[in-house]
Amino acid sequence: MQVERLWLPRLRWRIRGAWQWPAFALLTPLDAVLLTELPFYARGPGSLVGGLLLAAFANLLAVAVVAPLAGLRLRRARPDLPRLVAADYAGAAALCAVTLGFLAGGILHRPAVAAEEAEVSAVVALTHQYVETRGAAEYRAGASGIDVMRIEDDLYRGCAAGPDPDRALCVFVATDHRPPRVTPDKEQTPNAAYRLPGGFR
Repeated sequence: MQVERLWLPRLRWRIRGAWQWPAFALLTPLDAVLLTELPFYARGPGSLVGGLLLAAFANLLAVAVVAPLAGLRLRRARPDLPRLVAADYAGAAALCAVTLGFLAGGILHRPAVAAEEAEVSAVVALTHQYVETRGAAEYRAGASGIDVMRIEDDLYRGCAAGPDPDRALCVFVATDHRPPRVTPDKEQTPNAAYRLPGGFR
């Protein structure tokens, strides 16, 4: 009977303090979608898998580092809470804070993403115009699929593919000029050859 009196309250505490890992399971995929569709930096991780890895890392950090420390502070305010329950409550709150942080960061960063998308569209249009008006005939068929790579802020390289997959007609477009300045690139290596993880986009 004594064991039962001790066991039932503990069971109730365990049920009441079982929010952290369900929150982790629910919020990690949501965070991955937010990071992919509404990134708070540049263009985000680039794929849902990358977003899932980044979200899992951030959430594990919240659970492993933030939750125990916040749980200690919570127990000072609520000494009736068992240590594990306090840590669980704190972990669930930290996971929600991570999600809200990703959402707020994505919303704040959205104008910058929209501006870059508009800039890339302008580069595509200018490269297309150059290929159609000044490019060799063999590259005009590729003008419908311009490949754009950002080299640095306000400087892009646009390429139109030709019959040889290793050669393309490329131009540099400087968008910090009004109107943007288009300069032919004598190098005919396609942009795809320069794209490396963490490098040009």
